[in-house]
Amino acid sequence: MIEALTARLAELAALNQTTTYGALARDLNLTGPATIARLTDALERLMEQDTAAGAPLRAALVTARGSPLPAPGFFAKAAALGHDTTNPAQFVARHRTALAVR
Repeated sequence: MIEALTARLAELAALNQTTTYGALARDLNLTGPATIARLTDALERLMEQDTAAGAPLRAALVTARGSPLPAPGFFAKAAALGHDTTNPAQFVARHRTALAVR
């Protein structure tokens, strides 16, 4: 799933687009129990990789339903990784902008 997730996020970044967790799960053909939890786990692994590489967080491209921002767990994980998430909208915008110009 990580390869497909990485490819889909790269496509979104290239198009300067976002997606919801549910839509991303459908794009990746994830089904069954705990679908979003499995997706979230994979996104958090990518956040760890991105942080270690000094790269923008690809998970910033995924939004909570009805919100322009990711779910609260994204910010909790980012903070745990040492990112300053004091201003969530600014934090996400900075990462999305960096992803769009890569």
